Amino acid sequence: MHRMPDRKPPRFAAPELQTFLTFLDYLRESLAGKLGGVGEQDARTSPVPSGTSLLSLVQHLTAAEVLWFQIRFAGATSPEPGAPLDDELPVGEHLSQYFMAAARSNEIVAASGSLDEHCADPEFSEIPMRWVLVHMIEETARHAGHADIIREQIDGATGR
Repeated sequence: MHRMPDRKPPRFAAPELQTFLTFLDYLRESLAGKLGGVGEQDARTSPVPSGTSLLSLVQHLTAAEVLWFQIRFAGATSPEPGAPLDDELPVGEHLSQYFMAAARSNEIVAASGSLDEHCADPEFSEIPMRWVLVHMIEETARHAGHADIIREQIDGATGR
């Protein structure tokens, strides 16, 4: 068993919006870090009965970024980064797409003007940006935790 570098959560005093984005970025990077040094096959292999793999977590969170920020909040009908990628593409391509979707999400947040602005999608119009950010922090943290366990099962690596 070996220990990965431990990336502690950020400590700072900032307004609410910056705090949300900083924690979300920290969690995004933590998830991606779990794929560091893992081979293509190991990233695709599931050590659990549910079929979850490191790659499937990245794919799921890419789709969640696109869904919540681009489609539900901004009302995009043709999302920009984050389109589903062929499973056979290298893991690095999937990570690149994830970070492009995350960058686009951050742009949408910055352009929103207020944490109280509501989703453009009529079905989600009661949901404000604040909720979307908290939800994505929760979703990313939960799946980063899954990635911690899967990575430890692959090669014994632990750490945030």
